[in-house]
Amino acid sequence: MSRRRVRLFCAAGVAVLLTAAFWYFGEPEIPRATLEAKYARPPSQFVMLPDGARAHVRDRGPRSGHTIVLLHGSNASFLTWEPWAKRLEDTFRVVTVDLPGHGLTGAVPNTDYSQKGMTTFVGEVADVLGLQTFALGGNSMGGRIAAAYAADHPQRVTHLILVDASGLPYARSDRVSFAFRLLRTPVVNRILMHVAPRAIVVWGVREAVAHKDIITDAMIDSAWDFARMEGTREAMIARAAASSGGVRDRVDDITAPTLILWGEDDRLIPVGIAHQFRAVLPNAKKLVIYPETGHLPQEEVADQSAAEVRAFITEAPRTPQRSD
Repeated sequence: MSRRRVRLFCAAGVAVLLTAAFWYFGEPEIPRATLEAKYARPPSQFVMLPDGARAHVRDRGPRSGHTIVLLHGSNASFLTWEPWAKRLEDTFRVVTVDLPGHGLTGAVPNTDYSQKGMTTFVGEVADVLGLQTFALGGNSMGGRIAAAYAADHPQRVTHLILVDASGLPYARSDRVSFAFRLLRTPVVNRILMHVAPRAIVVWGVREAVAHKDIITDAMIDSAWDFARMEGTREAMIARAAASSGGVRDRVDDITAPTLILWGEDDRLIPVGIAHQFRAVLPNAKKLVIYPETGHLPQEEVADQSAAEVRAFITEAPRTPQRSD
């Protein structure tokens, strides 16, 4: 058989396999309205931002209490903070938000999913809600965004809470980085826009946590639903290709007193990064490492981690006020 025929045969075989994949695994997008009806229950609300983005937030607790704004990680949503919100809303005003390309915020009109785009989004949400100063916390990617925002706006962030945060350089494991390589691979990433098997979601959640007992059908269902909301797949690919930045070169600009919480068995961002954050942040007040805990202490050890946040905000002095 000639080389040309071999190439044609292989191309035909690939076409058949891709067609089969679309047919067998293909998942239709879910309309926003359908998911909003399912998940946007009180106290959920949507706020319009200057660039036309429709941000999904939950704002609860006494308005007289100190405000805590919480940012979730990559491919997560506001739901990751529900355990903390339920434990803190008696005293604090707790604001959780779906970041661009996630949850019920989903794709945004400016298609900016870079670190700068995310920090701008956080500031605009705070402005619309009338928040002048607030404590800011984040998990994983959300921790990186929180640290970057604290560096850019030290006069607004009274306390910084980093939960298994990204933002400093570290070596990713092959198992984790493989998914990111797929998202950056031409053709393959277009296929992933239409293929979102539930098994991938289950795998991702199980990799993230050490406390497997917290995994429920509802947790998997919500992650799978949000991944299929109309526009989210395109946003996911755009985010994977966007500049993530990092905060290593900005740590001296972070003046807020900082609490660092980490799962000792985090397989996504190693616990050594927690010690690095404590070493480089000029106002790191406390580091707490939870044994037998993975990437989501806010869900895996909710009682203990929420108690640390309560004590920290109550006792730690606020950051000095200064202009940008």
